[in-house]
Amino acid sequence: MIRIIMCGCNGKMGRVISELAAEDTQTKIVAGIDFNTEKHYDYPVFAAPAECTVEADVMIDFSSPQKLTERLAMAIDRKMPIVLCTTGLSEEQFAQVTEASKRVAILRSANMSLGINTILKLAAAAAKVFSEANFDIEIVERHHNHKVDAPSGTALAIADAMNEVLHQEYTYKYDRSGERKPREKKEIGISAVRGGTIVGEHEVVFAGTDEVIEIRHTAYSKAIFGNGALQAAKFLAGKPAGLYQMSDVIG
Repeated sequence: MIRIIMCGCNGKMGRVISELAAEDTQTKIVAGIDFNTEKHYDYPVFAAPAECTVEADVMIDFSSPQKLTERLAMAIDRKMPIVLCTTGLSEEQFAQVTEASKRVAILRSANMSLGINTILKLAAAAAKVFSEANFDIEIVERHHNHKVDAPSGTALAIADAMNEVLHQEYTYKYDRSGERKPREKKEIGISAVRGGTIVGEHEVVFAGTDEVIEIRHTAYSKAIFGNGALQAAKFLAGKPAGLYQMSDVIG
């Protein structure tokens, strides 16, 4: 049985994962950490990492970037691997995660979906082909009206996956309203749409002369991310220090 501490347990994803874990015979959430200490499930909830003394095998973090330093310190001190799903991290925080991974196992992913992680590979392969044929590359992501960060971490992950095979030669364009000129050839446009209850949609557009190729992923439920997080927790428990990805989980 994999014992889990759920950071952000009272958020939307925290609740989804709590319900999924309750039905999973291989995992059990033994404690939660959330600034809102309201108790919805049968495990104790603590307001801060320093207050949690419950023993566990792995931490799943679906909380906000705030207090990331405290969560990393807790993981290092207790040698507890982290499945880090929090988005909107700063460059400084990314550096903290990389440094912490030298002392504890950390699996970082902007999106825990099996489908999205397959999309990363497909988009990278397609970008390599279409860039050589002078296709323009655009990403459009759509999320619910409560999402605070834009563009989404997943959209940036897709862009990064493509840019890696393109030798980091492309720049990212988030807004075209401030200038009147044609797009640059070596840029990836990233647009964010916020509205309603959209769980998550990501579309990669390769636009060439007289033809357009699109790769699209649509999430209809947050359960796909929760299931991915639990699979990642099972994979990460007991792993040596290092920085892992969902590609390590799905093989």
